[in-house]
Amino acid sequence: MSKKINLKPLDDRIVVEPLAAEEKTAGGLYLPDTAKEKPQRGTVISIGPGKLLDNGTRATLSVAVGDEVIYGKYSGSDIEIDGVEVKILRESDVLAKVVK
Repeated sequence: MSKKINLKPLDDRIVVEPLAAEEKTAGGLYLPDTAKEKPQRGTVISIGPGKLLDNGTRATLSVAVGDEVIYGKYSGSDIEIDGVEVKILRESDVLAKVVK
């Protein structure tokens, strides 16, 4: 990430910076911008405080800042802040954490 984004999501939402789309195919062909697929992986850059439960406490999120996650293709909202493309998702939209 090139800049620090001051964005604090609410409840169980997280802010993810998508990874760059693949520039070329496995066979070595370069893809034009129109043929690139939307990335489904990204790095968590901000998390909310957690969902407010019926008893008044907040549920803890299972992702943390810096985690690499995989999310649904059409989930969340794409926004641009200070020239940086980010995605705001609910924690339930995250399919998996990438373990390295």
